[in-house]
Amino acid sequence: MAPLLAVGVTATLVPALAPAQASAAEPLKRFETQKPAWHRCDASQPAAFQCATIKVPLDYGRPGATTIKLAVSRMKTSAPGKRHGALLFNPGGPGGEGLDMPVMMKDMLPKTVREKYDLIGFDPRGVGRSTPVTCGLTGAEQNMEHPYKAETFSRNVKWARTVADKCRARNGDRLPYITTRNTARDMDVIRAVLGEKKISYLGFSYGTYLGAVYAQMYPGRTDRFVLDSSVDPARAWRGMIQVWAEGSEPAFTRWTKWTARHHRTYKLGDTPAKVKKTFWDLVARADRTPIENGGEKFTGDDIRAGLRPAFFSPEYAAEAVADLKKAAGGHATPRRSPAPKAQPGPGRSTAWAAQAPADNESAAFWTVVCGDTAAWPRDPEQYRRDAIRDKAKYPLYGDFGSNITPCAFWDKPAEPVTVVDGKVGLLTVQNQWDSQTPLVSGLGMHRALKGSRMVYVQGGEGHGVYSGNPRACADRTVNDYLSNGKLPARDVTCKPSGDRNPGVARPLVPSRPTPGAPRF
Repeated sequence: MAPLLAVGVTATLVPALAPAQASAAEPLKRFETQKPAWHRCDASQPAAFQCATIKVPLDYGRPGATTIKLAVSRMKTSAPGKRHGALLFNPGGPGGEGLDMPVMMKDMLPKTVREKYDLIGFDPRGVGRSTPVTCGLTGAEQNMEHPYKAETFSRNVKWARTVADKCRARNGDRLPYITTRNTARDMDVIRAVLGEKKISYLGFSYGTYLGAVYAQMYPGRTDRFVLDSSVDPARAWRGMIQVWAEGSEPAFTRWTKWTARHHRTYKLGDTPAKVKKTFWDLVARADRTPIENGGEKFTGDDIRAGLRPAFFSPEYAAEAVADLKKAAGGHATPRRSPAPKAQPGPGRSTAWAAQAPADNESAAFWTVVCGDTAAWPRDPEQYRRDAIRDKAKYPLYGDFGSNITPCAFWDKPAEPVTVVDGKVGLLTVQNQWDSQTPLVSGLGMHRALKGSRMVYVQGGEGHGVYSGNPRACADRTVNDYLSNGKLPARDVTCKPSGDRNPGVARPLVPSRPTPGAPRF
């Protein structure tokens, strides 16, 4: 199957190693006192956007041994007299590059916030310009979305084992150390190198988990932290893939109701039951004979996986399903022109990112989600049973979410997963209808962080809340907190601003993006 939305994958099998804890005999001082050679990142970028490379230990338990490189960037405040400190960013992933985040965020943050911070970006270890991992994966091997079928399950198992084997062969002893805990340790080295006693932080999606782990490990060095669209720490990591199935069912139900009310526009049914039947009839039709649309053919499994995120934004999903219905009736959308080249943006640095391996996002994704925790079943039959169970429970995506992954063939992690239960005061932000970190996930993070306050956007759609709109309720709350450091007295409920979240794709026809895009 060629899925509509593909995701990067990778895995590794390496010997379990001792927990990475710096010893008194091998201090971190030589890393924390580095003097970066800051330079202009790229001629196409502002001169104020500076980059540097620092060194960090591969294994923090042996800081005197192997080192790796971290690519770091900054844009210093233009008002030094108003400076509060440094604000670090992470765009998500695992596997997302963060080097360009200061450039992007500079245009989103209001002047009152920008003046208070040096804006700091970095590519996490194993990603982009920070000693990137690669497993030499083909495009097909990077596809992680596999529906469960009895006749194809053995091929799914072979795929998972192959990805794991290739990663082991390519990376040897390095992969056990590409973990969230070690990336949090890297963040603390960055803090020290910058000469800061504390660090502030704005993390999106996977970046929320990274930020929560840092706050758990270094509560005394955690300043103003904002976690936007949160990963539930208790679900890291298999549970976060499975939650896509759990979260999509109420979104699908909401979509059937919305679409029934707009039957005159989309002609998909004038009751929720009829809309539901229209969709599943299309899936069954495509399973018998793939539906050709936009120059591509889509099976029922393609439709289920590809449209899952769209149901969180009913209008977009209605347009996509109506388009497929027309195609099934012989009125396909013409082949689309090739997509324009991606422009430099968050996590996609012009000169620096060109050196990252083609499968780097995929490799980093699996390296982290498999290497962070031992809570992955090892028996392929457990995945089979779970996929069968969850396909019945969550018809849209349950079998995809519970099918086998390369983590089934991963060796035990180098250290235990972080238990997130700290009392540090910080701010979480969450849309009600978020496809990648559904509401139940955001609530899980809020519960885990005993000192947190939550900004909940009731009715909010899309993955990622902070939009750079200073009039939006959620943005105002975030900006106030970053400006003055005072959390709201209680949780805040906002209404949507009315702006389209740029993170929501408009699927007029289902599409197959390049494999390897991070999912959190």
